Amino acid sequence: MTTGVVNSRRISQRTALTFLGLATAITVVPVLFIIIYTIINGGAAISWDFLTQFPSQAGRAGGILPAIIGTFYLMLGTLVFALPLGVMAGIYLTEYARDNWLTRLINLAIVNLAGVPSIVFGLFGLSVFVLAFNFGLSLLAASLTLACQALAMVITSSREAILAVPREYREGSLAIGVTKWQTVRYIVLPQALPGIITGAVLAISRAAGETAPILVVGAAFLLPKLPQSPFDQFMALSYHLYTVSAHVPNMPKETVWGVALVLLVVVLSFDMLAAAIRIKTRRRKQS
Repeated sequence: MTTGVVNSRRISQRTALTFLGLATAITVVPVLFIIIYTIINGGAAISWDFLTQFPSQAGRAGGILPAIIGTFYLMLGTLVFALPLGVMAGIYLTEYARDNWLTRLINLAIVNLAGVPSIVFGLFGLSVFVLAFNFGLSLLAASLTLACQALAMVITSSREAILAVPREYREGSLAIGVTKWQTVRYIVLPQALPGIITGAVLAISRAAGETAPILVVGAAFLLPKLPQSPFDQFMALSYHLYTVSAHVPNMPKETVWGVALVLLVVVLSFDMLAAAIRIKTRRRKQS
């Protein structure tokens, strides 16, 4: 009887592991296929001139330097606006806010914010930042729009990272007479910082691939110069890829896939950075 039960458990375990492995393969294989297919089709277009020159002939010739620089400006602006506000909101909701109907309503709003379609953020940015605040079609308006979209992920990751800090750290700090804010600043935040950084990196990597929000708040297809101030228009890899693939006739296939490959490398680089931060944090905690 005992042997039969053990065998049954082993069979159940192997069956579960098999299905879990299949589910993982179903998830990973399409991603790997997309990456490999993009490298095969776009690798021929990658060259020093392609990465360092301005586009010409409606993007059919030249390079994509303004789109690369504009994308990094956009990611930097998103990080500058979203990270401080998101972290402060996460600290307040975790360490100071009481558990009442208002807090639960705010948490529900944050969850719903993550599910709002990106084009809605674009229309919001157009109405508020471009028209109401009179920032015009600019890098500043686009950065603020994407920061609004990234807030949900930054707040959520900040809250989870802060909640993961053991309560004993807080209690020990408060027991020796340290104030609440000093405990948060010198004890909680340093412990939660890797998780916060990971969430922020993932948020700006998503911002790098967004097209719909920046489409209406300042992205341009062809510009003769790099943006000189936050109030200038800019080029971005995602919008450039959309335009050359859908609106420019006789566009060379390798050029389209080359832009896609550069965008993919930018996004994956930030995702790998987030993964490296998580791995380093786990090793540090284990040691």
